[in-house]
Amino acid sequence: MTITPERTDNDVTQELRLVTDVPGPRSQALLARKTDAVSAGVGVTLPVFITRAGGGILVDVDDNHLIDFGSGIAVTTVGNGNPEVVAGVTKQISEFTHTCFMVTPYEGYVQVCEALNRLTPGDHEKRSALFNSGAEAIENAVKIARCYTGRQAVVVLEHGYHGRTNLTMGMTAKSMPYKHNFGPFAPEIYRVPASYPFRDGPHGGAEVAQWATTRIEKEIGARNVAAIVIEPVQGEGGFIVPAPGYLSAMSEFATANGIVFIADEIQSGFCRTGQWFACEHDGVVPDLITTAKGIAGGMPLAAVTGRAEMMDSVHAGGLGGTYGGNPVACAAALGAISWMEQNDAPALALEVEAVMMPRLKAMAENHPTIGDIRGRGAMIAIELVKPGTMEPDPERAAALNKYCHSHGVVTLTTGTYGNVFRFLPPLTMPKHLLEAGLTILENAFEATA
Repeated sequence: MTITPERTDNDVTQELRLVTDVPGPRSQALLARKTDAVSAGVGVTLPVFITRAGGGILVDVDDNHLIDFGSGIAVTTVGNGNPEVVAGVTKQISEFTHTCFMVTPYEGYVQVCEALNRLTPGDHEKRSALFNSGAEAIENAVKIARCYTGRQAVVVLEHGYHGRTNLTMGMTAKSMPYKHNFGPFAPEIYRVPASYPFRDGPHGGAEVAQWATTRIEKEIGARNVAAIVIEPVQGEGGFIVPAPGYLSAMSEFATANGIVFIADEIQSGFCRTGQWFACEHDGVVPDLITTAKGIAGGMPLAAVTGRAEMMDSVHAGGLGGTYGGNPVACAAALGAISWMEQNDAPALALEVEAVMMPRLKAMAENHPTIGDIRGRGAMIAIELVKPGTMEPDPERAAALNKYCHSHGVVTLTTGTYGNVFRFLPPLTMPKHLLEAGLTILENAFEATA
């Protein structure tokens, strides 16, 4: 099973090549070691152990070349071995690895904040602060909103996902595996309806927003709310793109009531959806925006960017963290952002959409288990249902996933009901690999019918 070869980052041949079963014997041996050494609470989607990666290919210890439809869950948007990221990291790591910005600062941190202030939506004066993970960014955005408003309540959405810390678990909608047995959670978190066009029936975005804002007014009190936190495209909830009018109505309600509107762009940001940030599709300018994942080409970095008066409302020392904005991660981010700007990464994401959407729609015509196809740019999903119904079909999703994995395509399932296939290919993936991966998915539908 071989596709036309091509070479790219890390000199990885861009071909699908299986020389053993997946997982192969070396991966299986490492999996046994993982079982003995690593907590059972750390799960693995596909137990192949990777040695090299680049373009759209992951190479495992058995020399299988696998097509990557996951990008490390939207992290390696610019590829796993982007030359600009590698060059920046190599240079920085040869100079110094860490000082702690809060003790003795360095220019890279400032440069990343300047880039974020320039690239994020809105022409107002902005400030940024850097952290390590998406959950950490969300926690700090909530801290900033509470400090600025003097209020406590935080409003989140049905189907939302915001992280694995105590506060962000409380903000997350899905119990298993994220919240089960881990409570009690932080208080003053309230959940309201999200726009889910596939399941909302005839109700449009503005109407669902009215349901949500009415709940806020009647059950919480708008003047008690510090922040409304929304993913412009819901990630773990199933790549749900809200109906037109929903995001703008929620943003306008927040502004009218002195509430900080926070866009959680941790998965959808940095060119993934065909815009630099997904909220731009709806013309929404958030007060605060949280970013991570695709920001630094695989290095751990996250940020909160927002209105200067909000970001500066926090007392000196109130924001930070020992590793936040590590200089090596900052160098990686500057390389990734440079590559995105030079290569018009939003346009590359739209090219991915132009390849994937027609193929998925053709599959839907032959396989009525595909109830919905949705997404933007290189953030696309299909929702699987039992044919002729709206009943979720997680079993079919699992069967398709198993087939794709055994045939060399790294795929991911997601969704509140576990019935959504999500596609997050790196923007460095050549078109022939996209097509090859989709052909295997099509074969999976036939094989599991």
